[in-house]
Amino acid sequence: MMLKEFPMFRPLLLAALIAIAGAPAHSAEAAAPAPRGELLDKVVAIVNDGIVTESELDEQIDVITERLAEQNTQLPPEDVLRRQILDRLIIQEIQLQRADRIGLKVSDEQLNAALADIAQRNNLTLTQLPEALASQGINYASYRDNLRKEIALSGLRQREVLSRINVTPRELEQFLERLKKMPSETDEYNISHILIAIPQDATQAQVDEAEQRAVEIHERASSGNEDFGRLAVAYSNSQTALEGGALGWRKGPELPTFLGELIGQLKSGDVSQPLRTPSGFHLVKVNGIRSTAGSPIEDQVHARHILMKPNELQDDATVKQRLAGIRERVVKGEEFQAFASSLSEDPGSAVNGGDLGWTGPGTFVPEFERALQSLQIDEISEPFQSPFGWHIVQLLGRRQFDTTEDNLRQRAFMQIRESRADEETELWLRRLRDEAFVDTDV
Repeated sequence: MMLKEFPMFRPLLLAALIAIAGAPAHSAEAAAPAPRGELLDKVVAIVNDGIVTESELDEQIDVITERLAEQNTQLPPEDVLRRQILDRLIIQEIQLQRADRIGLKVSDEQLNAALADIAQRNNLTLTQLPEALASQGINYASYRDNLRKEIALSGLRQREVLSRINVTPRELEQFLERLKKMPSETDEYNISHILIAIPQDATQAQVDEAEQRAVEIHERASSGNEDFGRLAVAYSNSQTALEGGALGWRKGPELPTFLGELIGQLKSGDVSQPLRTPSGFHLVKVNGIRSTAGSPIEDQVHARHILMKPNELQDDATVKQRLAGIRERVVKGEEFQAFASSLSEDPGSAVNGGDLGWTGPGTFVPEFERALQSLQIDEISEPFQSPFGWHIVQLLGRRQFDTTEDNLRQRAFMQIRESRADEETELWLRRLRDEAFVDTDV
């Protein structure tokens, strides 16, 4: 039985989690000497105060080569594939160092909850998961380690990208107008993507060179003689390059803002003309279109919460204890809103006393959703952890709601943020890469 959920080696899907391809963070000073008679693992890249080793690179080449073969994607030349995979490992190492530097940790409780969720979706218990993984040749300890890193990198993206995306009232109004021209929200699009990146301080000559390359790739992809996935593996600078540029199925309004109107004009099988954005030139192929029309009635919850984040002065245990104390004081009669307004580190809800308004399924991260599902009306949760930090949440109400009209603005707000997340993530990763010390001539 193949597991349905296999977090390791997933790509950074735009508007999805930042994934880890099994590249552990290393300290150059901590590398232990090999036993006598064994060769030292060769260093292929120095990344700030960490390294990427040849064994890691070779392992990922094997994994990705096998996956591309399963997808019937023609492999690019070996040196091109090796360079793309090394670039990915370098960027993952930079992110892991960043997460460690800001104190972003994944607790055993959080990790076990994620593993239990994976097991449940595969009709297994948590105790059955190691055996199921072993039957696929997967070491459980390595799986746990990779999943812990994946969760950490997801939290890093939530904290440093998504939480900083602000939506102004004017943007909201403009988006509602554009919705009339955008693909229907009842349709889903299976798309693949190629990014030809340009540096932040690019000269005109560099911009022209990138544009010419994008035009050439478009001509090759449109001719029907070359596979779009192979071109993505060989030339794309996006984090999904090694998956053939696949972004998977997206609902119309969830498409990146800069692609929405463009994709609405394409048919299945079409490849777009190059589109310029701050990160570079984009090409998109529509692999398929399907309708997901359904009932507009959804189950909604009304909640408020307090968010606190660990930092250099207070670790996870301290933050959890502080929230437990606040919860006890609220249960005894003090005002939840007062604590949220003065202490919560969620800028979007703190100004409203922690109030999150009425929200539908899928609005929050899984940890938050699970906490809400377990509560009765007016009940306050025990402190729990998510990629954003530590929370207590109070359930204020439940309802079934027709989302056709009245909820349009709220959904539009979420869609704007998600659609901007793709481009913002690419720019954020490029900044991290530009600011890091990387030496591959070792």
